[in-house]
Amino acid sequence: MTTFNDRERAYESKFAHDADLRFKAEARRNRLLGEWAAGQLGKTGDDARAYAMTVVSADFAEPGEEDVFRKVEADLTGVADAETIRAQMARLMDEARRQVIDET
Repeated sequence: MTTFNDRERAYESKFAHDADLRFKAEARRNRLLGEWAAGQLGKTGDDARAYAMTVVSADFAEPGEEDVFRKVEADLTGVADAETIRAQMARLMDEARRQVIDET
């Protein structure tokens, strides 16, 4: 029975680890997206960092990434279209995953 229990604990541990990495990657992606969007809006320095943090905090409005997308899309009206924003989100998610994995 201990083999089964060991497997179960290992699976639960892997699940928790994967969920933690996913959360960190999504938060990193949101920060990177905020920095990109800030650049599109002409923000630099502290203004850009503050804006990036508003993008990160927008992710807590509801589950999923649509809340972040809607915030950035609304802010970038006339600057970037939805397709560009979604493509950037996908590209930055790949980058965020690489960064988080490299840190572990």
